[in-house]
Amino acid sequence: MRSLNFYSSAHHGNILTRKKTCTIRLGDKSGKYQEGDVVLVTYGNRFEPRKELFKAVLDKVEVKPLSALSEQDIKGESPDMRGTDEVVAFLKKIYGRDIGPDETVTVIHFSEITS
Repeated sequence: MRSLNFYSSAHHGNILTRKKTCTIRLGDKSGKYQEGDVVLVTYGNRFEPRKELFKAVLDKVEVKPLSALSEQDIKGESPDMRGTDEVVAFLKKIYGRDIGPDETVTVIHFSEITS
């Protein structure tokens, strides 16, 4: 089973409260993640133990330029974000490099699987 891992402590609260319903990743990840896939949502830093949070189904996987993000995409990433500029600033912090509005991103919408 594939995992959808979150590193940043900025995601932790929104994931635990289930307010985070999508993730925006740099590059084209459509070969790795596809609609209908079941993934394990985890939290933790690379090369360190990770905490299993829940299983989820990938509802929609879209590849598009960063500048084409919808309001739904942005709110799904974080309900506190107000626009593309805030997404760019956030991604710069996560990826540790400059990011332009024409960069390709993959938007992955997911829903928790409950028992």
